[in-house]
Amino acid sequence: MSTTFPSEPATTTARLRIEGPITVAVYRFPTPGPEADGTLAWESTTAVTVTVGAGGATGFGWSYTSPAAATVIEHHLAPLLDGRPLDIEARRMEMVRACRNIGTGGVVAHALSAVDIALWDLRARLLERPLPELLGATRAATPVYGSGGFTTMDDNRLARQIGGWQAAGCTAVKIKIGEDRGRRTDRDLERITLAAGLIGDRDTLMVDANGAYSVAAAQWMGSRLDRLGVGWFEEPVTSDDPAGLRRVRAEVRCDVTAGEYIYDRYDAAALIDVVDCLQLDVTRCGGYSGFRECAALAAAHGVDVSAHCAPSLHAPVAAATGNLRHIEWFADHARLEPLLAEGTPQVAGGLLPPRAADAIGNGHGMRPAPNAEHYRLTPR
Repeated sequence: MSTTFPSEPATTTARLRIEGPITVAVYRFPTPGPEADGTLAWESTTAVTVTVGAGGATGFGWSYTSPAAATVIEHHLAPLLDGRPLDIEARRMEMVRACRNIGTGGVVAHALSAVDIALWDLRARLLERPLPELLGATRAATPVYGSGGFTTMDDNRLARQIGGWQAAGCTAVKIKIGEDRGRRTDRDLERITLAAGLIGDRDTLMVDANGAYSVAAAQWMGSRLDRLGVGWFEEPVTSDDPAGLRRVRAEVRCDVTAGEYIYDRYDAAALIDVVDCLQLDVTRCGGYSGFRECAALAAAHGVDVSAHCAPSLHAPVAAATGNLRHIEWFADHARLEPLLAEGTPQVAGGLLPPRAADAIGNGHGMRPAPNAEHYRLTPR
């Protein structure tokens, strides 16, 4: 006698195949003005989206990346997407193996992540279930922290931004430091002192150096951060230097964090023992599959994780990750995601729900926004 699992409809899902075409698009969203952190400056954000269909349903995913990721999807990944849509792990392994000779990090990882997100959305829609439920959500909403505080901001703009985060209910805020590749420590300390005075003792101040400092400079800055009550010191040195992170962590009280450039479980394993909280980015670390894998690895080592940027995409998986602290409510992504997608969840009281109240159908509840065409770079 055959058994039908309740998670899969009695209709023959075994006969379902991914249907073409796989659609890929590139969008560029300008920032309100020039923005910078300690090691990079930018004036726009690029998103590469992908849609995958099967059985009359469509899955939607994206990554913040280079337009080159679209080429990777079109030439290396899409031709492989002709199997069963419910067997995500098989599709994932096929794509990873096919990219062996071009490498699986960088923009290839971004491309793999976007496709994986679309496949999970498609799977949930085919099974007629909300994606957070399919992933095993255990919390009704996830705390977010306000993130931005770019080094290009003057004090008045920084104060207004922090005030906006507080009004939205955030109990933690993060600003950029390490200005001019760590050469402006005087200015860094002025901005940290300003931010600390604005948030007071009730909230947590977090800083992100984006790898701008040397080990010695990071240790020196860390001692000042401890005196100012800062609770989070992100990428004090480059995350490519785990030994350097370990040395900084040994000298400071505040949490030392890194991980936004993790592309797979091997990258995660290299950082787990040198950080207090491991950052994971679903648009870089292999989509929902990679995020869950890396978060489980961290949990096995007693380490918390935090979701880096892309708040709308992180909302479903964050609700299902027991060792997750919070989601980064990054200013650029919080502004552009409602332009890119319909059905994005909204922050209320410092919390982000797993799906929007007006989510569209099952899955993660988002679909491409018609008005996003205004920002599209690829042929319409």
